[in-house]
Amino acid sequence: MPDYLLNLDRHLFYFINHDLSNSFFDWIMPLLRNPKFWIPLYIFIIAFCLWRYRKIGAIIIVLLAASAGIADFTSGVLIKHTVQRLRPCRDPIVSVTDVSRVPCGTGYSFPSTHATDHFAMAIFLCFVLGRKWKRIWLWAVLWAGSICFAQVYVGVHFPIDVLCGALYGALVGWLLSLLFKKLQPAF
Repeated sequence: MPDYLLNLDRHLFYFINHDLSNSFFDWIMPLLRNPKFWIPLYIFIIAFCLWRYRKIGAIIIVLLAASAGIADFTSGVLIKHTVQRLRPCRDPIVSVTDVSRVPCGTGYSFPSTHATDHFAMAIFLCFVLGRKWKRIWLWAVLWAGSICFAQVYVGVHFPIDVLCGALYGALVGWLLSLLFKKLQPAF
């Protein structure tokens, strides 16, 4: 990564991790990045799809899970182990001033798998359900974006990690939505 981009990334990280620090964020951001916090939303999505769309809903759920699974595997195993970027809490320059609000975590930082997975699901849902439910774009992107922001705020990812993870996840979600449209062209 070019030095100017690396420095910009470190400065943005410092701004989010330090300058935006407040007691409300200290409380909510660790929750937002915890997958267990979102279980009610996942249950709602599954129940809604099955109730509203029956068999097609089951296909939506399978492809939604596939989008998260593909995004998770490719970003968490293939890309992270190829790039091997250190997390902010392990970076020799940033770790000196990093405010770690959760344990540092194992593994590498680039891309953020949380960002990849959630944007894959969000964009998949947007493209599949967007015509029928116009506001899903706002809520899905807000949901995935809040998780991305939380990853930087708690100190486990750099902004570029979550940005690239979000873009990659969006690509995976869009590709799986194309597969859904091939399988269910009348939907």
